Amino acid sequence: MAVRGIAFLLLGLMLGGCMQTTLEPASEAGFSPRDRKLLANTPYEKVAIPVAFQRSIVDYHRKELAGTIVVDTDARYLYYVMPEGKAIRYGVTVGEDAQSWSGIAKVGNMQEWPPWIPTDGERQRLGPLPAHVEGGPANPMGARGIYLYQGSKDTLFRIHGTNQPEYIGEAISSGCIRMTNEDVIDLYKRVKIGTPVVVLGARHMASG
Repeated sequence: MAVRGIAFLLLGLMLGGCMQTTLEPASEAGFSPRDRKLLANTPYEKVAIPVAFQRSIVDYHRKELAGTIVVDTDARYLYYVMPEGKAIRYGVTVGEDAQSWSGIAKVGNMQEWPPWIPTDGERQRLGPLPAHVEGGPANPMGARGIYLYQGSKDTLFRIHGTNQPEYIGEAISSGCIRMTNEDVIDLYKRVKIGTPVVVLGARHMASG
């Protein structure tokens, strides 16, 4: 395991005290026939996600209600809060410092294999981009898009899949929260329109 992965694993253990972590395998149980077809022909290499960022069931000591999504941008984790002090913890890619966002939102839209429509900000930072990219395994939005709203306003931040799984645990995105396609499919089936989302700012670590 890389030194970075070991460091984050040790940090998680220290935060959780005697926390017990049970690995939740990234199975294909929730895949649709379309998922299986598209993920069988990915244009990127399959990579081994460091153990520290693999999907796990962990103790969770914050006060959010079960069914809430909590993103710890410092630690590069997303938590789906469950009853009885537990949560599913997923490793994620988060935004670069200048592109990060924090706050309280809700799930306002959900799409399977969503298209990518670059924002004006992405065009300014990344140069010429297509106006619209159809959904699919080469699309940077990946297998699922979970769109964050405040009231009726789209924040333009998303939780979505990725065609760059090698960057899980890093801060390199344009602000959105990226998950492996396997993990975002798993999360997608657990949430619904209206699910609350808490994105913690710097130095506000979750406890899982």
